[in-house]
Amino acid sequence: MQTQRERMAAAAWYSCLDPELETLRGRARRAIHAHNRQPPAEPATMSAPLRALFAACGPDCLVEAPFHASYGCHIHLGARVYINANCVILDSARVEIGDGTMIGTGAQIICAQHHKDPAERARGMEIALPVTIGSDVWIGAGAIVMPGVTLGRGAIVGAGAVVTRDVAEGQTVVGAPARPL
Repeated sequence: MQTQRERMAAAAWYSCLDPELETLRGRARRAIHAHNRQPPAEPATMSAPLRALFAACGPDCLVEAPFHASYGCHIHLGARVYINANCVILDSARVEIGDGTMIGTGAQIICAQHHKDPAERARGMEIALPVTIGSDVWIGAGAIVMPGVTLGRGAIVGAGAVVTRDVAEGQTVVGAPARPL
């Protein structure tokens, strides 16, 4: 019998209402609260609470406050990643962000997909799919990257785009749903 955390990690249906998962979200809330309340540093650096929370964090990364993540422990940042203010990463699954990627203000990366059946949704049933973002990607302000999407190296996501499908290396997408420019 798998735990809900194991089911989540295996991209199987799981209940997000599970006490173990709530404990992990609580840990993330505390670290993110500390990050969001830190006084400004000169020069700007990655906060210690986020660095400790994230699964991996390369050198010269910066996450502007305010920031929100659901778990934090599934976020893997390469080197020189910049995440602007008001970004949300709902990392119920692995979120890989490659070297040199820049994410605009208010962007969202979503891994969880709730069940379509109302009774199952009320039980907290969801499935988590990983999001992979290649190196040197630029995600514009207010863009949303949906569960299971991969953005290829050097891709550009226009401001406000809703990305529901993979984006090829070097491709630019805009709109809702996002389409090649």
